[in-house]
Amino acid sequence: MAIYKHTYSPYTGPLMPRWPRFFILTRYSYARILQSKFLILFLALCLVYPIGCFAFIYLVNNASFLTLINFRPGPFTAIDGRFFYYYSVVQGTMAYLLTALVGPSLISPDLVNGGLPLYLCRPFTRAEYVAGKLSVLFFLLSLITWIPGLGLFAIKASLAGWPWLTANLWLAGAIVFGSLIWIAILSLIALALSAWIKWRLAAGALVLAVFFAGAGCAAAINSVLRTTNGSLLDLSQVVHTIWSDLFRFDSGTDMTLTSAWIVLLLAALLCLILLARRIRAFEVVK
Repeated sequence: MAIYKHTYSPYTGPLMPRWPRFFILTRYSYARILQSKFLILFLALCLVYPIGCFAFIYLVNNASFLTLINFRPGPFTAIDGRFFYYYSVVQGTMAYLLTALVGPSLISPDLVNGGLPLYLCRPFTRAEYVAGKLSVLFFLLSLITWIPGLGLFAIKASLAGWPWLTANLWLAGAIVFGSLIWIAILSLIALALSAWIKWRLAAGALVLAVFFAGAGCAAAINSVLRTTNGSLLDLSQVVHTIWSDLFRFDSGTDMTLTSAWIVLLLAALLCLILLARRIRAFEVVK
């Protein structure tokens, strides 16, 4: 349109509020990653165990079915902290694998293609950029961890009645809080590695190596030095220690709860420092 015609007028419509703008990054990230049929298939596979748990809870609370097969419920069939602890372990493992698939592709393409200056020259802060990328993993991992877990809790409460619900309401909080801890540390590790390792496959392999290498180093230190302090390098044991406290179940870990929380907070802080040093609107090339 020619300027001399003076027919151009700026946009005067409503503006989007500032706080949800980072969801724009989340939406476009989903549009890209959900094009993978393998990812959709893996998400479906992640829901197999929760569906099996749904069926198990229904059957052990069906008196007519138990009478038909002449089965007497015992401690193994109790829906308690032990049950939800093992549920969290299984679904936490699936969330770990899903993070290794999705996480490395969130930041590295923006760095490789020089996209960060284009994002940050707009009304996006660095914190909002990271929040938008974190939201991708948060929603995906929530779909396979605490959301089905709360569904299991609701099914059990509806079958067992009000007394069971009031006596075990703490389990709902443990399911949500325990899953959010795992989601947070997985997301921060994945984003930090994605920001520093531009090759997506290498970043995914490092996400897996963080936990496998940590477990191997912990076992070696404990064996050579005849101590249990080496387990502090194993983030999976750190989180399992916290889960044991939340679900009131003794998982057999030799780590204190205080040391587990300290290690987890230090790991999260390290990931945030790595992200802060890498997420910038410019890049120094030597």
